[in-house]
Amino acid sequence: MKLLVTGGAGFIGSHFILYWMRQHPDDKIINIDKLTYAANIANLEGVQENPNYFFECADICNAEAVDKMMKDVDVVVHFAAETHVDRSIMDPLPFIHTNVVGTYVLLESAKKHNVQRFHHISTDEVFGSIDLDDEEQFTEKTRYEPSSPYSATKASSDHLVRAYNRTYGLPITISNCTNNYGPAMYPEKLIPIAITNLLEGKKVPLHGDGRNIRDWLYVEDHVRAIELILKKGEIGETYLVGGMNKGISNLEVIKRILKIMGKSEDEIKFVKDRQGNDRKYDVNWSKIHRELGWKPLHDLDEWLGHTIRWYEKNRAWWEKIKAEDYQDILRNNLGGDTDQL
Repeated sequence: MKLLVTGGAGFIGSHFILYWMRQHPDDKIINIDKLTYAANIANLEGVQENPNYFFECADICNAEAVDKMMKDVDVVVHFAAETHVDRSIMDPLPFIHTNVVGTYVLLESAKKHNVQRFHHISTDEVFGSIDLDDEEQFTEKTRYEPSSPYSATKASSDHLVRAYNRTYGLPITISNCTNNYGPAMYPEKLIPIAITNLLEGKKVPLHGDGRNIRDWLYVEDHVRAIELILKKGEIGETYLVGGMNKGISNLEVIKRILKIMGKSEDEIKFVKDRQGNDRKYDVNWSKIHRELGWKPLHDLDEWLGHTIRWYEKNRAWWEKIKAEDYQDILRNNLGGDTDQL
């Protein structure tokens, strides 16, 4: 089988490629990635010499480049996206460009070349926010109510993917995942910025009161879910993928990291909340469990420890990024107000 993976040098995409090539060594993978700030080709160490792997540095909005790579492809696995909410608030245009226009370009090419499956990776953020005291969980039937430019563009791309199935018969599946964590995540999201700041002796910035609730999904569990959807998922269907039975607060996540690292809660620095910050995401992933037999295998506490150890052992990987981009990372986490830290 021949797969086209978009955004395969990013966090989740690179884990998918490494996993897929271990589990399916005879398959061929084309990785198309623009290598924007959050991508890192070093994440794919170990597969770059594999004759079944090919990398193309290109923008998914470039129809000519996409069409060239799509030839004879059986399956498209579409990770490529701008994903950081704070960046989308400060500048929505790149999110519209990549997440909406880029998805359209891929769909058009996939339709032209009669791909057997187009799998689109999306987010639970498209559903909006749940009240903190509400026991509701998102399901595949939950209405879309995106809050940020990021989630609005992902919602738009979800609608486009479904439309290509209903209008043109393109064989698609969609997965909406919760917050991923694990090794080699770009240090601008909550868990990696907390870990790396603590390793550098810096405070951990936490938005608002820290009570915002999220579900946490270890990246390899997510990759296994995608594999099962590709193998057994029903065409036209959507599957929610979560890592917990009940979400926990961002403050609780940071407290667990502090405990594992032997640090005091004095290391937390509460900062101004982001605009339109959703209070709670919580997903019901019973459909993928019931229909495909998937469930998360990685416990948060144990695999937070594993993730922390990875950052401890791979300081050169993230220190280079933060040396070059830390002020940018900090600015985007603080809504432009770097005086808060």
